Amino acid sequence: MRRFRKTFTWLLLILGAIIFMLPFIIMIGNSFETFTFSLPNPPRLLPKEFTLDNFKEIINVYHIFNYFGNSVFITFVTTIIVIFISALSAYAFAKIPFRGRELLFKLYLFTLMIPGVLNIIPQFMLINELGMIGTRRGLILLYVGTGICGNTFFLRGFFEAIPNELIESVVVDGGSHFTIFKKIVMPLAKPAIGTLAILVLLGTWDDFLTAKIILGAKESLLTLPIVIHRINGQHATKYGLVFAASIITLIPVMLVYTINQKFFVVGGIGEGAIKE
Repeated sequence: MRRFRKTFTWLLLILGAIIFMLPFIIMIGNSFETFTFSLPNPPRLLPKEFTLDNFKEIINVYHIFNYFGNSVFITFVTTIIVIFISALSAYAFAKIPFRGRELLFKLYLFTLMIPGVLNIIPQFMLINELGMIGTRRGLILLYVGTGICGNTFFLRGFFEAIPNELIESVVVDGGSHFTIFKKIVMPLAKPAIGTLAILVLLGTWDDFLTAKIILGAKESLLTLPIVIHRINGQHATKYGLVFAASIITLIPVMLVYTINQKFFVVGGIGEGAIKE
């Protein structure tokens, strides 16, 4: 019976993997195939005639690597700023007692209950008043500002798991909060920081709606999701081009996830740090 359950579990996992991977495999196969405005029926896993025309057109005609650079810059800067500010905020809520701390944190949590789409209009008005519509800094500011509450909530629990005895020992030796944050909290919270960095990076890289609203139609600043949406024609779509652009967009995401998956959160970040 144990062998049967194990075999059944593996078959179920393999079936699930096939179901989830099948559309992705079809997309890869169709990106190397020449066709105009219709997909092959029935769908083919492998191209009938292998060609790189779709990738050549995406690179030479649509200049996708120009927009690739925009996405890389915006995503990288946003991730660095978000991690720095969120870590400071989470440390304050986790390790610095101050009046109204829990009330303020509950307000943070309350903002997470508001659907993001409802904030689009006031966010646009605020960025417009700051004169940052159609700029990278306006988009980065919005990404950073809208993510502070959720990211603080994410990190606070891991910071609270760090033994207070470690922090008290630094205070006894005359260390400041900055010393505690830099020398104790950040090194011990590397798994949580790494996980948050990956989530912020992927969310920023894939965002379409916010980037479209803030950047508008400013051609030189567009990001990859906006460009992929542009490839869709008004009356017809060259799916080969869409698939080719999507693969180019997905490659950095897959590399980042594969290389950095070891940073995903593990338990016991403070185990062994102090003696019983």
